[in-house]
Amino acid sequence: MDDVSYMARGSTRALCQRELDRICRLLDAVPTMLPSDTVGHGWTARAVPTTKAPDADGDVRGPVVSG
Repeated sequence: MDDVSYMARGSTRALCQRELDRICRLLDAVPTMLPSDTVGHGWTARAVPTTKAPDADGDVRGPVVSG
């Protein structure tokens, strides 16, 4: 099973947060990690889709995140 996640990276917390918000809005995702500068270079954040995605056979896969 494939898990889908999205990552935002920016040179500042504000930039990272702006892109995280954009990802969530455009891809119907929810944050799983708010902007942090403790992992790697710069600021990073993560999000996951809020709904399951169908695979090539039409079966639904992946977690559902409810908010």
